[in-house]
Amino acid sequence: MRENPTYQAANIAAPIVEEHFERHLEEARKKGETQLAPKPDARAVAGIINATFWASFRPEEGRFPKISIAYLPPEQAGQPLVFEHSLPLTSGVLTKLAPAVERPEIHLGVWTFGEELRVWGATRTIPSYCFVIEDVEPGLLVVKHRRLIGFGKYANVVVLKGERVKVIDEEGTSLPDCPQLLKALLAFTAAATNGPHHSLNVLVQLSASMRAQGHGGSLLVVPAGTERWRESIAQPILYSVTPRFSALANLLQQKVDYEDRRQWEIEMRRAVDMIGGLTAVDGATVINDRYEVLAFGAKIARPEGRPPIDKWVITEPIVGNVPVVVHSTTHGGTRHLSAAQFVNDQRDSLSLVASQDGRFTVFAWSPCEGLVHAHRVESLLM
Repeated sequence: MRENPTYQAANIAAPIVEEHFERHLEEARKKGETQLAPKPDARAVAGIINATFWASFRPEEGRFPKISIAYLPPEQAGQPLVFEHSLPLTSGVLTKLAPAVERPEIHLGVWTFGEELRVWGATRTIPSYCFVIEDVEPGLLVVKHRRLIGFGKYANVVVLKGERVKVIDEEGTSLPDCPQLLKALLAFTAAATNGPHHSLNVLVQLSASMRAQGHGGSLLVVPAGTERWRESIAQPILYSVTPRFSALANLLQQKVDYEDRRQWEIEMRRAVDMIGGLTAVDGATVINDRYEVLAFGAKIARPEGRPPIDKWVITEPIVGNVPVVVHSTTHGGTRHLSAAQFVNDQRDSLSLVASQDGRFTVFAWSPCEGLVHAHRVESLLM
């Protein structure tokens, strides 16, 4: 028999998570998708969240656990490692098994046997829309799922931090009703059109790579076919790129057969991580909206005659979030200020800023508000 969760946020999040997966799985079936994960029910979700939460506070040999759990039966897990005897889903069991699944994309497999949630083994292979929960740090959990395309950063659904439940805003309802701003930011937070790979959001993959390298960095996304962005960059640019580095752009235009998919994904990860790595160099990396690299290590400079930015609007892609106007000195440091200034002067561009502490901000111009808009998106990238 399943015990009632003692972590109350689990009970709050569970029906929200169940509804999310039910809706997305139904939409995927209508599109003809067949290799889909089972829908997690609210009781299973609450039980898994509860056990993972309490396990996150239990150090083993001086280290707090890093756990990733996928909810699926063994037969849907490709070639899994299956225990001879499944184990009860308890915080103690999870703590002991955690070292085995610390590496990326390895999950403990959990399924409902009878009325009990049990750990049946481990897997690297999970189907689309499989419920996954990850223990990021003590008391910080992220519910996510594998994207339909099966590549890159998983899509986050809910972030739980202590007793707070943050529901990811998929539709942009937390943003001001401003079409041009919505187009700019939803191209980041929602599925974007990238040639044949329409469900692959490149900006999310680049952002996750920037955040993972841990050095902090800035990425400027400028319109293709114009050099006006150079007005906001100190000259000369030490690391200007000629010809443009187009590996990522070329991969996005390829039509890939099923047999070649694995190699394409490997090349995509390499191209994304190469650009993400460039952002660790002091200065900003510049790409155009075709994902061609134009420069890195570029120093942002305010054009002569342009006023310094003194405030911007800040939001977070969380359901119920309310935009707030903040003074430029209260949000981030020099890197954030220069990125915001760039967008203030180059209003058809985006600035993406990764902080060393894990924060991640997307700056875009909001014509409706007449201000730069800062969108805090680290909750999408955990």
